[in-house]
Order: sequence, then structure tokens, then C-alpha cells
Amino acid sequence: MGYDPFDYYDFDQYNQMGSTETRFGSKSELQSLITSAHNNRLSVIADIVINHNSGGDLESNEFAGKNTYTKFTPLSGNFNRTKYDFHPNDQYNSDSGFFGGFPDLSHNKPYVQDWLWKRSNSVAKYYKNTMKFDGWRFDYVKGFEPWVAREFNRAVGGFAVEEYWDGNVNTLNWWVNQAQMSAFDFGCYYKMRDAFMGNNLNALNGDMLWKRNSSRAVTFVANHDTDEIINNKLLAYAYILTHEGYPAIFYRDYEEWLNKSKMNNLIWIHNNLAGGNTSNLWTDNDEYIARRNGGNGKNGLIVYINNANSTKERWIQTNWSSKKIKDFTGNSNWEPTTQGDKWVKIQAPPKSYSVWSLK
Repeated sequence: MGYDPFDYYDFDQYNQMGSTETRFGSKSELQSLITSAHNNRLSVIADIVINHNSGGDLESNEFAGKNTYTKFTPLSGNFNRTKYDFHPNDQYNSDSGFFGGFPDLSHNKPYVQDWLWKRSNSVAKYYKNTMKFDGWRFDYVKGFEPWVAREFNRAVGGFAVEEYWDGNVNTLNWWVNQAQMSAFDFGCYYKMRDAFMGNNLNALNGDMLWKRNSSRAVTFVANHDTDEIINNKLLAYAYILTHEGYPAIFYRDYEEWLNKSKMNNLIWIHNNLAGGNTSNLWTDNDEYIARRNGGNGKNGLIVYINNANSTKERWIQTNWSSKKIKDFTGNSNWEPTTQGDKWVKIQAPPKSYSVWSLK
């Protein structure tokens, strides 16, 4: 699946590892895809694996005290590697972590740094300048220190997000500050799992990266590794698409598993209404209400998530005095007017949500 690379420069040019063209397609097809994406104002983020490799030949390794598969001679002629470039070696026994027993790249070695991001034809610069990727998702960053991803990204720029698979928000926040890039908000993910799978919305009051560092938090409901939020999944999307952070939508949720028109509606709400910081207005076992306070040209909103089996109503305080508001999801047909003191009654249907803003 590409998660244990052999030749970083082989997109279909070389007959190695059992084939020439990859089973995902050819280099020209990939470049055509990237061009089409750019023509449609889409950025393309490369999923980068720079912790470990596989496919090397066996060589005698005095540092490991045994023979190891650490001799890499890719047909591209770029970034040949030997036992000196992996752990343990003549200078470094290990770094932050190994993955799956694969040869573990030694990022403190100048040779490895040169090929990954420093040379004019480094992996980073080849992917940026030749393949035209716009940014990076760094896989398994627990395997190396934050400065590695930071220096890689400094060399080429672009949006960058790391996969630090950990629900400890202190650790996530430490990593993003050190690496100076975004992180997938596993803190938020696990709290949503507890809330929506455990039928206890009080879990949404828990700690999350977006609450600490919203500009660095990439929130998500599912991805290719995790799909534990099955019940009430659309409610979870209503949560991340109305709250702070950079929400990521899982492709199969959008294309196959959920109601696309409702997803499009939530995306519109995110893009047009969800501005400003967040104030929690009400949370209990079945109900969650929060206010986005507006900003950057957006009016803000009130999101009401109802996990109960009956319609719920609440009086809440908005940002708007004596203004008519409406539910932009269409789940409620109410169009109430806020009082002079900004209070108003809103509702949400059972096992559903409503999102209120100025009419």
C-alpha cells in the first residue's frame, strides 16, 4: 500500500519489485490527476512515509549483530541506503520509535537529511517541484522527532499535517508546537466516539486539540485506519463542521455511506456561517448546544445536537438582539425572533441536529 517505501522516485519508470507501473496507476496518470485537481482549485496532499522502508537486500550488519535487510539499491539511482542509514548504526542506536520491524531511517545522519529534504533533487523537492504536490501528511510521526517533519516542510512549504495517533491532548499540542504544523485531533475523535457511540454527549466537554490550538487541529470522524463512530455518524459530522479546527471528511462517508445532500449542507454551513470562537451553551447526556460567536465576515451560528429519541427544545442566548433566525439544515421549520436580551427558544429533532443563524 506504499507505507513501507523502497524507491522514493519510482512512480512507474522502473521494472522493480515485481512490476513497472504501480497497481494504483502510472506517473502520467498521477500527474494528470494533480493537474485536474489544480484546475478545479483543489490542493493535493501527499501521504509521506519517511520513518521506515522495506524491500532491501540482506547484508551483514555488525551494529545489529545479525544480517539485516538494509541494503537498498533503487533503480532510480537516488537515495541508495545501507546499514549506516538505519538504526542501529555507527553513531545512533535508535530514535523515537520503530514501526513493524521495518528498517528504521536514521534522521540524524546528514546523508539521510540530504536525500529527504536538503538536496536540490531531494525527495521533498522532487515531490514539490516535479510531481507538484501542495502539502504533506506525515505518516507515523511517533517514529521520529518533531524537528524532522518541521525541516522537511521548511524546505518546500505547503500545508502539513501529522498523524500522531494519540488521544493525549498535551502530547498532541506539544508536537504541533514543536513541528510547527497541524495534527489530526485524536483527542476530539475519541471524545466523539465516547459521546456518540456511548450515547453520552457529556463527553464533548472533554479536552480536545481544537480547544487548545484550533489553527493546528484537523478534526475528523473517520479515516482509512479508524471507523469506530458508526451510530449517529452524521451528528459527529455536524459537530466538526460547526466547530473550530480544520474538518476532514472521509471520502466513503461522503460518496457512499452518508446522505450527500446533508453533508453538502453541513459543508456550506461550515464555509459560510461557522466563524469566531466557540461558547458552550448546554451539555447533558442527550443534548449539546454551542455557539460560534462570528468573525471574518461570518455571522456565527448556534448548533443544537439532539441524541435523544424525542424532539428537544431549549432557551439559549445568541449573539443577536431582536433578529429573526432560522435553521439552515431544514430539520426545523421554526423561524423565531430573538428577544432584546438575545435569548430565544430553539429545537432539534430526535437523533438529529439543527444549526441556527440570521435569516
